[in-house]
Amino acid sequence: MAETLSQRSSAANTNNPKPAPRVGLFATCLVDLMRPSVGFAAVKLLEDAGCRVEVPPQTCCGQPAYNSGDRATTRALAEQMIEEFSRFDYVVVPSGSCGGMIKTHYAELFADDPNWLPKAHALAAKTYELVSFLVDVLGVTRVAARFEGQVTYHDSCAGLRELGIRSQPRRLLASVEGLELVEMAETDVCCGFGGTFAVKYGEISGAIVEKKAQNIVASGAPTLLAGDLGCLMNMAGKLQRDGSPVRVRHVAEVLAGMTDTPAIGEA
Repeated sequence: MAETLSQRSSAANTNNPKPAPRVGLFATCLVDLMRPSVGFAAVKLLEDAGCRVEVPPQTCCGQPAYNSGDRATTRALAEQMIEEFSRFDYVVVPSGSCGGMIKTHYAELFADDPNWLPKAHALAAKTYELVSFLVDVLGVTRVAARFEGQVTYHDSCAGLRELGIRSQPRRLLASVEGLELVEMAETDVCCGFGGTFAVKYGEISGAIVEKKAQNIVASGAPTLLAGDLGCLMNMAGKLQRDGSPVRVRHVAEVLAGMTDTPAIGEA
């Protein structure tokens, strides 16, 4: 996917006298393997905002290994990430979970290493979740997109609690023509995914996502949006097992006006 996205990405706003920010897009494992359309939507949004986007070679941020206690693997992945993305003005991630790993936990990983800790801090300082970057750094207030109908929005745990992402997606969604946001109950409560948590504690995870699915359906909105693909896949799976017609999409796809592909989990 990285190669394909790199071929698609190009310098934007060449008539702008100010240099275009050089952004390295960290697409994330799940986007690369399960939902490449999110990566293409991220590139479009960044280029429309005047950025020069590149997608360097990449694998995983190391979060699954870190959460499982495998510090050796996490460190190897983090070192690779730091070295590959050090040359960019900004690193942008369409995931609050992966963004939180880089901004918060890399420094913890290298806390006792005087050689790598400054590099981890430097990467963290320029790493942003996609929608947060558009709003908080670039000052984007509107997007050129249209989406007919009501949507409801789930605030993922890492994005909300580690990165402070709550108002930013709602601000941009308010500018999408035809879209009406309907808030569900307990929008900031976990969906039950939590990466390896869903594997280790399946019954607890299932109970959490069951309540989340009830709140989604009760909102009456036919479309569910969020900023983390792991959360979205977990909720989409539960909704489909329940026979719910609610369609599930990454917020970037709607903001970019790229909703021609099937919703998450659909053939």
